[in-house]
This record gives sequence, structure tokens and C-alpha cells, in this order.
Amino acid sequence: MSAPIVFFDLAGPDETALRAFYEHVFDWPCGQPGNFMPGNLPKLDGAIRQDPAEKVLYVGVPDVTATLSVVEEAGGTIDVPRFEVPGVVVLGLFKDPAGNRMGLVEMDGDAPVVP
Repeated sequence: MSAPIVFFDLAGPDETALRAFYEHVFDWPCGQPGNFMPGNLPKLDGAIRQDPAEKVLYVGVPDVTATLSVVEEAGGTIDVPRFEVPGVVVLGLFKDPAGNRMGLVEMDGDAPVVP
């Protein structure tokens, strides 16, 4: 059996600001010392690609454009606005207030929107 991903963390110089950002944008309840439990789907896919080294977590949202607006309101920045990969998925990329690069996947219920 493959080893599952069971945990992730997000780091930055101001833990309080990061907690507030993720609570506001994604409704992730962040307690002390910053632990949270995002709503996860039963299946988590991954990809390996040839690009500069990085890791990106993708959060499923009903509307990538609307969520990117909330990201900006909460102190994040848009890295790549909403775009479509035909036949695959709808995406957007942002940076949180600490500069962590994250992704958004447009979802219709429990399934990604496929353009």
C-alpha cells in the first residue's frame, strides 16, 4: 500500500496573521497553536512535474475568481489568475501573507470542474 499524506503545515513569520488569513479565506478553524482540520475529500491526488522545485497545495473552491478576490482582501496576492486547462481542470494560484504559494481548483461539489 502506498504511504498516505497525513499532515501538512504552513509557515511564516506571523502565525497569528496566517491563522486569520486561512480562517477568513477558507473557513479553516485554526485553534492554538495554529492546528486546523480542513475539509478533505476521501481521495487526494498528486502530480510530479518538471519545473523549478516547489510544492503547491491546491484547495477546492466553488469559484476560483471569487476566492482570489477574498485572498486579496485578506492580505494575500494573486500569483496567477483563474485559468483553464482544457479537458483537465480550472485553476488559480496565490501567495498567502507570508509568501507561501498555494493553488485553487474550481469544484462542483466533490468533483473538479473540467472545462
